[in-house]
Amino acid sequence: MIVMSFVVYMLELSDNTIYTGYTKNVDNRIAQHSKGTGSKYVRSRLPFVLAYLEHFNTRSDAMRREIQIKKYSRKRKLEMIGIYANGS
Repeated sequence: MIVMSFVVYMLELSDNTIYTGYTKNVDNRIAQHSKGTGSKYVRSRLPFVLAYLEHFNTRSDAMRREIQIKKYSRKRKLEMIGIYANGS
């Protein structure tokens, strides 16, 4: 049985916003974002830092987690990536 790996990731962008996405191939997706071909949101806020990764066995699990994280407050996202928000 082949286990496919999906990744939920967070990028810290140059304007200090946090972008959350999921992918099957994180190296390829990060390369796309770096070239400005990944998403319009990231493209206008380059450069970025890959701040968080979480692995899943199924696409649906990764998608559910991405949606869950996108609903989190900025403070909670910063806590997840290890940056503690001081009144942010």
